[in-house]
Amino acid sequence: MLEITGLEVSYGSINALHGVSLNVPENSIVTLIGANGAGKSTALRAISGLIKSKGGSIQYDGEDITNLPPHEIVAKGLCHVPEGRMVFANLTVEENLRMGAYLRNDKAGIAEDMEYGFHMFPRLKERIHQPAGTMSGGEQQMLAIARALMSKPRCLMLDEPSLGIAPMLVRAIFDQIVAINKERGITVLLVEQNANLALAISQHGYVLETGKVLLEDTSEALRSNPQVRAAYLGG
Repeated sequence: MLEITGLEVSYGSINALHGVSLNVPENSIVTLIGANGAGKSTALRAISGLIKSKGGSIQYDGEDITNLPPHEIVAKGLCHVPEGRMVFANLTVEENLRMGAYLRNDKAGIAEDMEYGFHMFPRLKERIHQPAGTMSGGEQQMLAIARALMSKPRCLMLDEPSLGIAPMLVRAIFDQIVAINKERGITVLLVEQNANLALAISQHGYVLETGKVLLEDTSEALRSNPQVRAAYLGG
């Protein structure tokens, strides 16, 4: 579904990605792990059109989307939940969700997808009229994921969904990521600092180091790889 070949990205004179190649099969969960500054978030931002790539290609569902504007990429069914959640703080939960559906005009479908978001994350329904900026980090992350689903994506990219969230809520969010993949058939590309948890729910993984793919394997193989265990899994 998503094939990235030789992706090159620079910030001014600094090269952030050096020929990164990734393959994300349809209906799978693929995870990117690596230290801070390895280029994981940069890769997602390039795929979603938020930053321009200077080399390589990004193919989505057989179509070249390299450097397309972000709104066109969302319209094609590829949606990005950014690091830091980026909810609209002054808007209510309901208004945030409706913003996720801004490209749609099917009222019945929008209502159905909003109910699905409330089914996944019941806390959101309890806070439907509450400004998003007054909620906890975990609740905002739930909202960011539910808002992304309002765009009816076929592929969802999640950047650090566990960052700054209470452990109890992290488990609930990861359970729902698996449910989204299984129940709705949505392909997931996951960037996550909690490598153990990310590899536990994914089928395939890539290890990025200083803007390059260091390792690529099944998630199970990466979890048992001594190099990965020492660097990212606490031994």
